[in-house]
Amino acid sequence: MTPLDITLTTPALLFPALSLLMLAYTNRFLALANLIRELHKGYQETHDEIILGQIANLRYRVVLIRNMQIFGAASILGCVVCMLVLFFGLLEMGKVIFILSLVLLVISLILSIRELQVSVGALNLHLSALEREEDKISQ
Repeated sequence: MTPLDITLTTPALLFPALSLLMLAYTNRFLALANLIRELHKGYQETHDEIILGQIANLRYRVVLIRNMQIFGAASILGCVVCMLVLFFGLLEMGKVIFILSLVLLVISLILSIRELQVSVGALNLHLSALEREEDKISQ
């Protein structure tokens, strides 16, 4: 077997990692959904414009998470199709499909990194606002 040969078990090796990744994505989505509901309720009570800005940030993050999940699920699907193709002895087609699955996984991970950057940026804004309030109080 050469380094470029793959067997039926090669794409199967990704299933545990992909399953955990999808679980993490789903947890992030659920946390954002709850936060959006809370902010929406807060906006209905106060009509605070800052809340609208936070909701816009969260809308972008939800889109990123949706795309992360789509590319992750497509990667899993690619692995399953790859296994079927390899089962029928189509090694070259299996290689192409497996590479495509890996590319989809990379895209999903890049989107995840972007979502984390946006998330940390939003948290830093909250922290800086808190620090400004602390400075006002201490003066």
